[in-house]
Amino acid sequence: MGVVADAIDKPTVIPYGDVPGFPVSTVSGHSGELVCGKLCGTDVMVFKGRVHLYEGIDPMQLQPMIYSVKLLGCESFFVTSAVGSLRPSVGPGELVVTTDHINLQGRNPLVGPNDPIGPRFPSLMDAYSPKIRAVAHKQAEANGIPLHDGVYCSVMGPVFETPAEIRAFTTLGADTVGMSHVAETTLARHAGMEVFGMSVVVNLASGLSDQHITHEETLHFGNIASGNATKLIKAMVEDKSWHSW
Repeated sequence: MGVVADAIDKPTVIPYGDVPGFPVSTVSGHSGELVCGKLCGTDVMVFKGRVHLYEGIDPMQLQPMIYSVKLLGCESFFVTSAVGSLRPSVGPGELVVTTDHINLQGRNPLVGPNDPIGPRFPSLMDAYSPKIRAVAHKQAEANGIPLHDGVYCSVMGPVFETPAEIRAFTTLGADTVGMSHVAETTLARHAGMEVFGMSVVVNLASGLSDQHITHEETLHFGNIASGNATKLIKAMVEDKSWHSW
């Protein structure tokens, strides 16, 4: 998804390590830069590369990143991720819009003192904006991009799941599984931003094929899908029916 950041006009690039309080990404394929500029004429800030809880950070360390963009004026927050699909009909290279999530990471970024940027007990009903999801489907259809809906199941990692776990997640109602997405969404909603979530399927989940899952596979299919993902996000930003920018 770094391709989206690469499409920004006249970008200002700030390494995470240069911003006090920002955790630094340590995973291959995650650049660890905040890119600011214009995308299709709209002011945007893009986190090029994320940090994951499996890297050993406390989820509260994500607060400065998400709250900063809110305080700098961001009204909407797009979160993207690479996932395994629990539906055999939705394979590698496909895009899935997040309709809801299941947090099985066992950790929540709002545990601890409440930041007054939001309420002590925020609601996550409609955590993923139905209004923005509708625009995504409208633009996907207009641009000939296949787009699915699904519930995201977030696990800690860094190990890939067992086949038994995947069967359990399916029983719980999950359609995709990944190791990110949820903490950022929780913080963005706490701060009052509208959230849109979209995932790139990079493999069928463990037990749905006879292949072992690898990080290289994640990068490979992520790159394949990046063209459609970038095209769709740009079309959504250009669509003026859902925001006041």
